[in-house]
Amino acid sequence: MISNRIEKFIEKYSLSGTFIIAFSGGYDSMCLLDILYKLNKNIVAVHLNHNWRGSESNSDAQNCENFAKTRNIPYYSEILPDSVEKTETAAREARYEFFRRCAKKFNSEVVFTAHNFDDNAETVLYRIIKGTGTIGLQGISEHRDIFYRPLLKTKRCEIEEYIKKNNLSPNIDSSNFNSKYKRNLIRLEILPILQEINPKVTQALNSLSELAAEDNNLINSYLPKNIIESSPNEQKRLIYKILAENNIEYDRKKIENIQKFIEQNKNSKSGKKFSLSENLWLFVNTSKAEVITKEEKKNTQIQIKKCGKYKFEDYEFSIEPFSGQLSKYPSDKDFKAYINTENIDFILRHRENGDKIQPLGLIGSQKLKKYLNEKKIPAHEKDKLVFLCQNNEILWAPGLGISEKIKVVNAPTHVLTLKRG
Repeated sequence: MISNRIEKFIEKYSLSGTFIIAFSGGYDSMCLLDILYKLNKNIVAVHLNHNWRGSESNSDAQNCENFAKTRNIPYYSEILPDSVEKTETAAREARYEFFRRCAKKFNSEVVFTAHNFDDNAETVLYRIIKGTGTIGLQGISEHRDIFYRPLLKTKRCEIEEYIKKNNLSPNIDSSNFNSKYKRNLIRLEILPILQEINPKVTQALNSLSELAAEDNNLINSYLPKNIIESSPNEQKRLIYKILAENNIEYDRKKIENIQKFIEQNKNSKSGKKFSLSENLWLFVNTSKAEVITKEEKKNTQIQIKKCGKYKFEDYEFSIEPFSGQLSKYPSDKDFKAYINTENIDFILRHRENGDKIQPLGLIGSQKLKKYLNEKKIPAHEKDKLVFLCQNNEILWAPGLGISEKIKVVNAPTHVLTLKRG
């Protein structure tokens, strides 16, 4: 039974808490949502209206909402803006960005999508045609990041049987029958031809997917961790891995363009960015290459008026009177500092326009921007930094250094620490 398979899947990954269900209202997602509801799981159904099919899209969204309401399942939906390009790639990127927002909104670390056994076969075939390499042959991942796919071992015919047996009324997306979309062309026209050669072509493609995953796991165990320091062939392999892990469509030309970008910018001290998708970039500097996401700047700030511990986002800041003897000072890279101050009247916050700092040992002040550039802080990390301030004067930059204005002359008056809460 499908429900037993889903229960074992949840046990396999030790999943708990709130589950976000990507709910299009079609056969697959309706089957998944109905089973999780009957298993009495803590679920939230989320629906993204792509707004491609006019009244049909709105009717599908209403059917999703009605289905959730009749079962008292929490439901949330959004409509995709007209500004989003009407392509398969743009739609997929928008969907996954929507799912991530929903996970944050409902404080969840689990998003279930309803990809099935047949979907995986179609994906493998699509990637063979696109020439995406052996990494692409792995098909759809059962688990990646916050995304889980409990129906991946379930055939489409089993899902259709469940829908019929339980008298459910899923949405039928008319665009699924339009062969101008590549995946529809594969499902409607190419796979039926291949089944004339091998009636079990769907099983064969899934088997190829499993074999490719085993081979890639073995290869990955021998790959270096740092793209910058790897050989050209290793570099290509690591780029393939990054794109596959982030569910980004790719071909050999894109791999070569990224590799060229890395080569051109691997000596950049401040770093450069290469756009991978609407909200993902590859950041490269002298020491590393990493995938970064677009994040809104936070304006969190708290007042520090007395000694004690303070909660700041994911951090715990403390300021305490100094007592005892000092054997040595922390380094600038430490998240601990000894200071000299008569009055405790500070603000803990992120950077703002006009901020300045007088670095320890210097006579005059300089703009914080210049200070961070000299410290070789990548641009995408600057807004995440936490500072202890008075107005626009930075007094302590944890992990970077303290200001001349609170330096210890004879003995410290206070000790500062910042750590993950």
